[in-house]
Amino acid sequence: MAMSARFSTNPIFEKIAPIERAAPYFKESQAFLNLRDISVSTIQACVLLGAVSISDGEAAAESVFYSAACRIANCLDLPNMHSPSPIIRDLNFRVYWTLCMIDVWSSDGMNLPRQMTRRQDVPLPMDEEAFLSLSPGNTSDLDLLMNPDRDNSLLAQMIKLNSILLEVNDYIKDLTTTQLSLISEQRVADLSQKLDNWLIALPHHMRDTPENLKAYAAKGLGRIFVAIYLGYYHFGQLLFYQYLDEQQRGLINSSTVQEGVQKCKYHAMCLSRIIDAAMDTPGCDVKYTMVGHITVVASSIHIHTLLFETDEKQIGEARGQLERNFNHLVGLRKYWVALEVCFSRLKTFHELCLKSMDTSYRMDRWMLRFLTEFARPIEAEERQDGENSDLDFNTWIGDSIGWSNWDGTSAQVDASYS
Repeated sequence: MAMSARFSTNPIFEKIAPIERAAPYFKESQAFLNLRDISVSTIQACVLLGAVSISDGEAAAESVFYSAACRIANCLDLPNMHSPSPIIRDLNFRVYWTLCMIDVWSSDGMNLPRQMTRRQDVPLPMDEEAFLSLSPGNTSDLDLLMNPDRDNSLLAQMIKLNSILLEVNDYIKDLTTTQLSLISEQRVADLSQKLDNWLIALPHHMRDTPENLKAYAAKGLGRIFVAIYLGYYHFGQLLFYQYLDEQQRGLINSSTVQEGVQKCKYHAMCLSRIIDAAMDTPGCDVKYTMVGHITVVASSIHIHTLLFETDEKQIGEARGQLERNFNHLVGLRKYWVALEVCFSRLKTFHELCLKSMDTSYRMDRWMLRFLTEFARPIEAEERQDGENSDLDFNTWIGDSIGWSNWDGTSAQVDASYS
Protein backbone atom coordinates (compact mmCIF):
# COMPACT_ATOMS: atom_id res chain seq x y z
CA MET A 1 0.00 0.00 0.00
CA ALA A 2 2.88 2.35 0.73
CA MET A 3 4.26 1.70 -2.75
CA SER A 4 0.95 1.91 -4.61
CA ALA A 5 -0.92 4.71 -2.83
CA ARG A 6 0.91 7.37 -4.88
CA PHE A 7 -0.69 5.98 -8.06
CA SER A 8 -4.22 5.69 -6.65
CA THR A 9 -7.19 7.54 -8.14
CA ASN A 10 -9.28 7.05 -4.99
CA PRO A 11 -10.97 10.34 -3.97
CA ILE A 12 -9.62 9.88 -0.43
CA PHE A 13 -6.21 11.00 -1.75
CA GLU A 14 -7.53 13.98 -3.70
CA LYS A 15 -5.91 16.58 -1.43
CA ILE A 16 -2.73 14.62 -0.72
CA ALA A 17 0.19 14.93 -3.13
CA PRO A 18 1.19 11.52 -4.59
CA ILE A 19 4.69 11.88 -3.18
CA GLU A 20 3.31 12.21 0.38
CA ARG A 21 0.86 9.29 0.45
CA ALA A 22 3.24 6.50 1.44
CA ALA A 23 4.18 7.72 4.94
CA PRO A 24 1.35 6.29 7.11
CA TYR A 25 1.39 2.90 5.35
CA PHE A 26 5.17 2.69 5.53
CA LYS A 27 5.07 3.42 9.27
CA GLU A 28 2.50 0.68 9.88
CA SER A 29 4.29 -1.89 7.71
CA GLN A 30 7.58 -1.35 9.54
CA ALA A 31 5.79 -2.07 12.80
CA PHE A 32 4.79 -5.50 11.46
CA LEU A 33 8.34 -6.51 10.53
CA ASN A 34 9.79 -9.19 12.81
CA LEU A 35 13.41 -10.00 11.96
CA ARG A 36 13.33 -12.93 14.38
CA ASP A 37 10.94 -14.67 11.96
CA ILE A 38 13.49 -16.27 9.66
CA SER A 39 11.24 -16.97 6.68
CA VAL A 40 10.58 -16.21 3.03
CA SER A 41 7.78 -13.87 4.07
CA THR A 42 10.25 -11.79 6.06
CA ILE A 43 12.57 -11.67 3.05
CA GLN A 44 9.74 -10.42 0.88
CA ALA A 45 8.77 -7.84 3.50
CA CYS A 46 12.35 -6.55 3.70
CA VAL A 47 12.54 -6.20 -0.07
CA LEU A 48 9.32 -4.19 -0.13
CA LEU A 49 10.43 -2.00 2.78
CA GLY A 50 13.76 -1.42 1.05
CA ALA A 51 11.96 -0.37 -2.12
CA VAL A 52 9.83 2.13 -0.21
CA SER A 53 12.89 3.46 1.59
CA ILE A 54 14.82 4.32 -1.57
CA SER A 55 11.66 5.77 -3.06
CA ASP A 56 11.67 8.24 -0.20
CA GLY A 57 15.34 8.99 -0.72
CA GLU A 58 16.57 6.94 2.26
CA ALA A 59 19.44 5.07 0.63
CA ALA A 60 21.02 3.81 3.85
CA ALA A 61 17.72 2.39 5.12
CA GLU A 62 17.18 0.66 1.76
CA SER A 63 20.61 -0.96 2.05
CA VAL A 64 19.88 -2.21 5.58
CA PHE A 65 16.56 -3.79 4.58
CA TYR A 66 18.10 -5.49 1.54
CA SER A 67 21.02 -6.70 3.64
CA ALA A 68 18.63 -8.29 6.10
CA ALA A 69 16.79 -10.01 3.24
CA CYS A 70 20.05 -11.42 1.83
CA ARG A 71 21.23 -12.62 5.24
CA ILE A 72 17.94 -14.42 5.94
CA ALA A 73 18.06 -16.09 2.51
CA ASN A 74 21.57 -17.35 3.20
CA CYS A 75 20.58 -18.58 6.66
CA LEU A 76 17.72 -20.55 5.13
CA ASP A 77 19.84 -21.85 2.23
CA LEU A 78 16.83 -20.76 0.22
CA PRO A 79 17.46 -22.67 -3.05
CA ASN A 80 17.69 -25.99 -1.15
CA MET A 81 14.95 -25.29 1.37
CA HIS A 82 12.27 -27.99 1.61
CA SER A 83 9.23 -27.03 -0.46
CA PRO A 84 5.79 -28.62 -0.07
CA SER A 85 4.87 -28.00 -3.74
CA PRO A 86 6.41 -27.11 -7.12
CA ILE A 87 5.02 -23.58 -6.97
CA ILE A 88 6.73 -22.91 -3.63
CA ARG A 89 9.97 -24.42 -4.89
CA ASP A 90 10.04 -22.17 -7.94
CA LEU A 91 9.01 -19.22 -5.79
CA ASN A 92 12.10 -19.82 -3.66
CA PHE A 93 14.26 -19.85 -6.79
CA ARG A 94 12.70 -16.55 -7.87
CA VAL A 95 13.30 -14.95 -4.49
CA TYR A 96 16.90 -16.16 -4.44
CA TRP A 97 17.67 -14.81 -7.92
CA THR A 98 15.87 -11.55 -7.19
CA LEU A 99 18.14 -11.02 -4.19
CA CYS A 100 21.21 -11.77 -6.33
CA MET A 101 20.12 -9.06 -8.77
CA ILE A 102 19.23 -6.57 -6.06
CA ASP A 103 22.57 -7.17 -4.35
CA VAL A 104 24.54 -6.11 -7.45
CA TRP A 105 22.94 -2.73 -8.11
CA SER A 106 22.09 -1.91 -4.51
CA SER A 107 25.58 -2.62 -3.15
CA ASP A 108 27.26 -0.78 -6.01
CA GLY A 109 24.79 2.07 -5.58
CA MET A 110 26.10 2.56 -2.03
CA ASN A 111 29.69 1.46 -2.78
CA LEU A 112 29.37 -1.40 -0.28
CA PRO A 113 30.50 -5.06 -0.48
CA ARG A 114 28.07 -7.51 -2.06
CA GLN A 115 26.46 -10.20 0.11
CA MET A 116 25.14 -12.81 -2.30
CA THR A 117 27.31 -15.46 -3.94
CA ARG A 118 25.90 -16.59 -7.27
CA ARG A 119 25.60 -20.36 -7.29
CA GLN A 120 25.77 -22.36 -10.48
CA ASP A 121 23.62 -25.17 -9.07
CA VAL A 122 20.44 -23.10 -8.65
CA PRO A 123 17.90 -23.51 -11.48
CA LEU A 124 16.74 -20.36 -13.23
CA PRO A 125 13.05 -19.44 -12.87
CA MET A 126 10.62 -21.12 -15.23
CA ASP A 127 8.70 -19.34 -17.95
CA GLU A 128 6.32 -16.72 -16.50
CA GLU A 129 3.22 -18.12 -18.15
CA ALA A 130 4.04 -21.63 -16.95
CA PHE A 131 4.66 -20.35 -13.43
CA LEU A 132 1.35 -18.47 -13.39
CA SER A 133 -0.44 -21.65 -14.52
CA LEU A 134 0.76 -23.66 -11.50
CA SER A 135 -1.81 -24.56 -8.87
CA PRO A 136 -0.93 -24.37 -5.15
CA GLY A 137 -0.56 -27.84 -3.67
CA ASN A 138 -0.60 -29.61 -7.05
CA THR A 139 2.40 -31.97 -7.07
CA SER A 140 1.61 -33.14 -10.62
CA ASP A 141 3.18 -29.94 -11.94
CA LEU A 142 6.65 -31.17 -11.04
CA ASP A 143 7.58 -31.73 -14.68
CA LEU A 144 7.13 -28.01 -15.37
CA LEU A 145 9.93 -27.25 -12.93
CA MET A 146 12.33 -29.33 -15.02
CA ASN A 147 11.29 -27.71 -18.33
CA PRO A 148 14.46 -27.35 -20.44
CA ASP A 149 13.16 -24.00 -21.74
CA ARG A 150 13.02 -22.47 -18.26
CA ASP A 151 16.21 -20.47 -18.87
CA ASN A 152 14.34 -18.50 -21.55
CA SER A 153 11.90 -16.94 -19.13
CA LEU A 154 11.88 -13.15 -18.87
CA LEU A 155 13.23 -13.30 -15.34
CA ALA A 156 15.96 -15.73 -16.45
CA GLN A 157 17.06 -13.27 -19.14
CA MET A 158 17.16 -10.51 -16.56
CA ILE A 159 19.36 -12.70 -14.33
CA LYS A 160 21.76 -13.41 -17.19
CA LEU A 161 22.06 -9.70 -17.96
CA ASN A 162 22.59 -8.86 -14.31
CA SER A 163 25.65 -11.12 -14.21
CA ILE A 164 27.12 -9.00 -17.01
CA LEU A 165 26.30 -5.82 -15.05
CA LEU A 166 28.34 -7.22 -12.17
CA GLU A 167 31.38 -7.46 -14.46
CA VAL A 168 30.74 -4.07 -16.09
CA ASN A 169 30.55 -2.31 -12.73
CA ASP A 170 33.75 -4.00 -11.57
CA TYR A 171 35.47 -2.94 -14.78
CA ILE A 172 34.38 0.69 -14.40
CA LYS A 173 35.71 0.72 -10.85
CA ASP A 174 39.08 -0.53 -12.10
CA LEU A 175 39.05 2.00 -14.92
CA THR A 176 38.84 4.96 -12.55
CA THR A 177 42.24 4.02 -11.11
CA THR A 178 43.96 3.38 -14.46
CA GLN A 179 43.94 4.73 -18.00
CA LEU A 180 42.69 3.16 -21.19
CA SER A 181 45.14 0.52 -22.34
CA LEU A 182 45.34 -2.56 -24.51
CA ILE A 183 44.34 -4.69 -21.51
CA SER A 184 41.41 -2.40 -20.83
CA GLU A 185 40.45 -2.52 -24.50
CA GLN A 186 40.36 -6.32 -24.38
CA ARG A 187 38.11 -6.29 -21.32
CA VAL A 188 35.71 -3.98 -23.11
CA ALA A 189 35.76 -6.28 -26.15
CA ASP A 190 35.06 -9.33 -23.95
CA LEU A 191 32.18 -7.68 -22.13
CA SER A 192 30.80 -6.28 -25.37
CA GLN A 193 30.86 -9.80 -26.82
CA LYS A 194 28.94 -11.10 -23.80
CA LEU A 195 26.23 -8.50 -24.38
CA ASP A 196 26.15 -9.41 -28.09
CA ASN A 197 25.96 -13.12 -27.32
CA TRP A 198 23.06 -12.55 -24.93
CA LEU A 199 21.16 -10.66 -27.61
CA ILE A 200 21.93 -13.17 -30.37
CA ALA A 201 20.75 -16.10 -28.22
CA LEU A 202 17.33 -14.58 -27.62
CA PRO A 203 14.40 -16.29 -29.34
CA HIS A 204 12.57 -14.12 -31.85
CA HIS A 205 9.59 -13.52 -29.58
CA MET A 206 11.86 -11.89 -27.00
CA ARG A 207 13.50 -9.37 -29.34
CA ASP A 208 12.97 -5.64 -28.86
CA THR A 209 10.24 -5.03 -31.42
CA PRO A 210 6.94 -3.10 -31.21
CA GLU A 211 5.08 -6.33 -31.94
CA ASN A 212 6.71 -8.21 -29.05
CA LEU A 213 6.14 -5.28 -26.69
CA LYS A 214 2.42 -5.35 -27.46
CA ALA A 215 2.30 -9.14 -27.19
CA TYR A 216 3.85 -9.16 -23.72
CA ALA A 217 1.64 -6.24 -22.68
CA ALA A 218 -1.43 -8.31 -23.63
CA LYS A 219 -0.19 -11.08 -21.30
CA GLY A 220 0.34 -8.67 -18.40
CA LEU A 221 4.12 -9.05 -18.73
CA GLY A 222 4.90 -5.82 -20.56
CA ARG A 223 6.73 -4.09 -17.74
CA ILE A 224 9.05 -7.07 -17.17
CA PHE A 225 9.81 -7.18 -20.91
CA VAL A 226 10.69 -3.48 -20.90
CA ALA A 227 12.81 -3.87 -17.74
CA ILE A 228 15.00 -6.43 -19.51
CA TYR A 229 15.86 -4.01 -22.29
CA LEU A 230 16.31 -1.11 -19.92
CA GLY A 231 18.99 -3.27 -18.34
CA TYR A 232 20.56 -4.29 -21.65
CA TYR A 233 20.79 -0.75 -23.03
CA HIS A 234 21.92 0.72 -19.72
CA PHE A 235 24.73 -1.82 -19.31
CA GLY A 236 25.84 -0.99 -22.85
CA GLN A 237 25.92 2.74 -22.25
CA LEU A 238 27.89 2.16 -19.03
CA LEU A 239 30.44 -0.08 -20.76
CA PHE A 240 31.19 2.34 -23.59
CA TYR A 241 30.82 5.59 -21.63
CA GLN A 242 34.60 5.82 -21.14
CA TYR A 243 35.07 6.58 -24.84
CA LEU A 244 33.33 9.93 -24.38
CA ASP A 245 36.37 11.08 -22.39
CA GLU A 246 38.15 13.55 -24.66
CA GLN A 247 41.37 13.46 -22.65
CA GLN A 248 41.93 9.73 -23.14
CA ARG A 249 41.36 9.58 -26.89
CA GLY A 250 45.08 9.75 -27.64
CA LEU A 251 45.79 6.73 -25.48
CA ILE A 252 44.12 4.14 -27.66
CA ASN A 253 43.39 3.38 -31.32
CA SER A 254 41.24 6.16 -32.75
CA SER A 255 38.97 3.80 -34.71
CA THR A 256 38.30 1.85 -31.50
CA VAL A 257 37.41 5.08 -29.72
CA GLN A 258 35.06 6.23 -32.46
CA GLU A 259 33.36 2.84 -32.52
CA GLY A 260 33.00 2.96 -28.72
CA VAL A 261 31.49 6.46 -28.87
CA GLN A 262 28.92 5.37 -31.44
CA LYS A 263 28.03 2.22 -29.46
CA CYS A 264 27.58 4.30 -26.31
CA LYS A 265 25.28 6.70 -28.14
CA TYR A 266 23.40 3.84 -29.78
CA HIS A 267 22.61 2.24 -26.41
CA ALA A 268 21.60 5.59 -24.90
CA MET A 269 19.26 6.34 -27.79
CA CYS A 270 17.71 2.84 -27.73
CA LEU A 271 17.21 3.12 -23.96
CA SER A 272 15.47 6.47 -24.33
CA ARG A 273 13.28 5.21 -27.15
CA ILE A 274 12.10 2.09 -25.33
CA ILE A 275 11.12 4.29 -22.38
CA ASP A 276 9.10 6.39 -24.84
CA ALA A 277 7.45 3.26 -26.23
CA ALA A 278 6.75 1.86 -22.77
CA MET A 279 5.11 5.06 -21.59
CA ASP A 280 2.90 5.07 -24.69
CA THR A 281 1.87 1.39 -24.46
CA PRO A 282 -0.88 0.43 -21.96
CA GLY A 283 0.43 -1.98 -19.35
CA CYS A 284 4.08 -1.21 -20.08
CA ASP A 285 4.69 2.17 -18.43
CA VAL A 286 7.81 2.11 -16.26
CA LYS A 287 7.47 4.44 -13.30
CA TYR A 288 9.96 3.10 -10.77
CA THR A 289 12.84 5.15 -9.42
CA MET A 290 15.68 3.39 -11.26
CA VAL A 291 14.24 4.72 -14.52
CA GLY A 292 15.22 8.18 -13.28
CA HIS A 293 18.87 7.21 -12.84
CA ILE A 294 19.35 5.46 -16.16
CA THR A 295 17.54 8.31 -17.95
CA VAL A 296 19.98 10.80 -16.42
CA VAL A 297 22.95 8.75 -17.66
CA ALA A 298 21.42 8.51 -21.15
CA SER A 299 20.71 12.26 -21.13
CA SER A 300 24.35 13.04 -20.34
CA ILE A 301 25.27 11.03 -23.46
CA HIS A 302 22.76 12.98 -25.58
CA ILE A 303 24.38 16.17 -24.31
CA HIS A 304 27.72 14.87 -25.58
CA THR A 305 26.14 14.59 -29.05
CA LEU A 306 24.94 18.19 -28.85
CA LEU A 307 28.35 19.42 -27.80
CA PHE A 308 30.66 17.43 -30.07
CA GLU A 309 28.77 16.01 -33.05
CA THR A 310 28.65 17.74 -36.44
CA ASP A 311 26.02 15.54 -38.07
CA GLU A 312 22.81 17.59 -38.08
CA LYS A 313 20.56 14.51 -38.07
CA GLN A 314 22.22 13.08 -34.95
CA ILE A 315 22.11 16.48 -33.27
CA GLY A 316 18.41 16.87 -34.00
CA GLU A 317 17.59 13.37 -32.73
CA ALA A 318 19.62 13.92 -29.56
CA ARG A 319 17.93 17.26 -28.87
CA GLY A 320 14.46 15.80 -29.34
CA GLN A 321 15.24 12.78 -27.16
CA LEU A 322 16.77 14.96 -24.46
CA GLU A 323 13.52 16.91 -24.25
CA ARG A 324 11.44 13.73 -24.03
CA ASN A 325 13.77 12.38 -21.32
CA PHE A 326 13.30 15.57 -19.36
CA ASN A 327 9.53 15.23 -19.62
CA HIS A 328 9.71 11.65 -18.33
CA LEU A 329 11.80 12.79 -15.36
CA VAL A 330 9.28 15.52 -14.57
CA GLY A 331 6.48 12.94 -14.73
CA LEU A 332 8.29 10.59 -12.34
CA ARG A 333 9.20 13.41 -9.98
CA LYS A 334 5.65 13.80 -8.68
CA TYR A 335 5.76 10.22 -7.36
CA TRP A 336 9.24 9.77 -5.91
CA VAL A 337 11.37 11.80 -3.52
CA ALA A 338 14.40 9.99 -4.97
CA LEU A 339 13.92 11.82 -8.29
CA GLU A 340 15.27 14.96 -6.63
CA VAL A 341 18.65 13.20 -6.57
CA CYS A 342 18.35 12.58 -10.33
CA PHE A 343 17.59 16.23 -11.06
CA SER A 344 20.45 17.28 -8.81
CA ARG A 345 22.89 15.00 -10.62
CA LEU A 346 21.90 16.18 -14.08
CA LYS A 347 22.06 19.81 -12.96
CA THR A 348 25.56 19.23 -11.57
CA PHE A 349 26.64 17.54 -14.80
CA HIS A 350 25.48 20.56 -16.81
CA GLU A 351 27.46 22.84 -14.54
CA LEU A 352 30.58 20.76 -15.25
CA CYS A 353 29.95 21.11 -18.98
CA LEU A 354 29.74 24.88 -18.57
CA LYS A 355 33.14 24.90 -16.89
CA SER A 356 34.90 22.64 -19.40
CA MET A 357 33.62 20.47 -22.21
CA ASP A 358 36.93 18.64 -22.51
CA THR A 359 37.04 17.43 -18.91
CA SER A 360 33.36 16.92 -18.08
CA TYR A 361 33.41 13.29 -19.31
CA ARG A 362 36.66 12.34 -17.59
CA MET A 363 36.56 8.83 -16.11
CA ASP A 364 37.50 9.64 -12.53
CA ARG A 365 36.06 8.85 -9.11
CA TRP A 366 33.36 11.49 -9.55
CA MET A 367 32.27 9.89 -12.81
CA LEU A 368 32.16 6.45 -11.20
CA ARG A 369 29.76 7.82 -8.63
CA PHE A 370 27.70 9.54 -11.32
CA LEU A 371 27.35 6.30 -13.28
CA THR A 372 26.87 3.71 -10.52
CA GLU A 373 26.20 5.21 -7.08
CA PHE A 374 22.66 6.19 -7.92
CA ALA A 375 21.34 5.88 -4.37
CA ARG A 376 22.76 9.10 -2.98
CA PRO A 377 23.69 12.59 -4.13
CA ILE A 378 27.15 13.17 -5.52
CA GLU A 379 27.55 16.08 -3.12
CA ALA A 380 25.68 16.37 0.16
CA GLU A 381 24.65 19.98 -0.46
CA GLU A 382 23.22 19.27 -3.92
CA ARG A 383 19.97 18.01 -2.46
CA GLN A 384 19.33 21.38 -0.83
CA ASP A 385 20.38 23.29 -3.97
CA GLY A 386 17.09 23.13 -5.79
CA GLU A 387 16.45 26.70 -6.88
CA ASN A 388 16.83 25.81 -10.57
CA SER A 389 15.08 22.43 -10.43
CA ASP A 390 11.69 23.79 -11.45
CA LEU A 391 12.83 25.47 -14.66
CA ASP A 392 11.00 24.51 -17.83
CA PHE A 393 12.93 22.61 -20.44
CA ASN A 394 13.80 25.60 -22.64
CA THR A 395 15.32 27.51 -19.74
CA TRP A 396 16.82 24.51 -17.98
CA ILE A 397 18.72 23.09 -20.95
CA GLY A 398 18.77 25.93 -23.44
CA ASP A 399 20.12 28.60 -21.11
CA SER A 400 22.35 26.51 -18.85
CA ILE A 401 24.11 24.73 -21.73
CA GLY A 402 24.22 27.88 -23.83
CA TRP A 403 22.54 27.18 -27.19
CA SER A 404 21.86 30.40 -29.03
CA ASN A 405 18.33 29.25 -29.94
CA TRP A 406 16.14 26.54 -28.47
CA ASP A 407 13.51 26.36 -31.16
CA GLY A 408 14.35 22.93 -32.50
CA THR A 409 16.19 24.33 -35.53
CA SER A 410 19.56 25.61 -34.29
CA ALA A 411 22.37 23.30 -33.23
CA GLN A 412 24.92 26.02 -32.73
CA VAL A 413 26.78 26.28 -29.48
CA ASP A 414 27.03 29.68 -27.80
CA ALA A 415 30.34 31.52 -27.87
CA SER A 416 30.78 30.76 -24.19
CA TYR A 417 32.07 27.34 -25.31
CA SER A 418 34.63 28.69 -27.75
